[in-house]
Amino acid sequence: MTMPITVIGGASVDTIIQLDEFPSPAPQTIWPRAGYRSLGSTGAGKTVNLAALDIPVTLHTLLGRDAEGQFIRDALKHPNITLLVEETEAGTEQHVNLMNTDGDRISLFVTPPAMPDKIDWCDVEIALSQCHLAVVNILAYARPALEMARAAGKPIWTDLHDYDGRNPYHQPFIDAANVIFLSSDKLPDYRAFMTQQIERGKALVVCTHGRHGATLLDSSGHWLEQPVYPIEHIEDTNGAGDAFFSGFLYGYINQQPLQTCMQLGAACGALCVEDRTLVAPGLDRKRLHAMLATIPQPAATKINL
Repeated sequence: MTMPITVIGGASVDTIIQLDEFPSPAPQTIWPRAGYRSLGSTGAGKTVNLAALDIPVTLHTLLGRDAEGQFIRDALKHPNITLLVEETEAGTEQHVNLMNTDGDRISLFVTPPAMPDKIDWCDVEIALSQCHLAVVNILAYARPALEMARAAGKPIWTDLHDYDGRNPYHQPFIDAANVIFLSSDKLPDYRAFMTQQIERGKALVVCTHGRHGATLLDSSGHWLEQPVYPIEHIEDTNGAGDAFFSGFLYGYINQQPLQTCMQLGAACGALCVEDRTLVAPGLDRKRLHAMLATIPQPAATKINL
């Protein structure tokens, strides 16, 4: 049986508004192409994809005592998910995401993440003692979990998202992590950052580039480049990065070569963007491997610099 993964933070209710193009900064009335509510945020996105791939996941998150909190609880009901909730007086996190036809996003945090004065970490400490590794997301409340995971002797994976290479907020997560994922959206010189982190002792650094694929650097100094998989239609790009992370992690804990892990991540991300939910409907191990078998390319390419 696959050992469980512990994921710390976050879950939200997202209102997705699809537009032909982002609005100009002027008063106006806009008729969107579509609008709908969805489970959101990075902890939930990773959790539902890992669960679909038959990996037991314990997710700790913050929820308010409101209808949105119940919406998230209902969306996370799955036999492979154990949900640990710290209820807060603040409302459940909510976003409004404006999406254009290229899949670009403007996120409005209409109810920001809660930051309670006190959190009961007892159940998290138990989960960490029993898991394979910890995924600690970059929410402020999650910082104490970094030390708890280290004390439990568990590898820490973190996702810096659109880190710009300078923001001090991310530094505790960078310092604690064994494996780092991030996006190159705000980091043009991402290779320098990846090299720096490997020199500081990280096992892996993976940088995603949206429609331009992903890049990996391992502790031996080997680089891999992974193109995206071809898809017929982009429905919603929300959660694509978390799906990539999950597909990669699924391959990694099953001891697949890093090239295969990159392919699994790319396939999982491609399936995600074809639907409006954070996880592709019908995603499972068989479907993911079938995608690799029926579309043998693109494969990750090793490059030597």
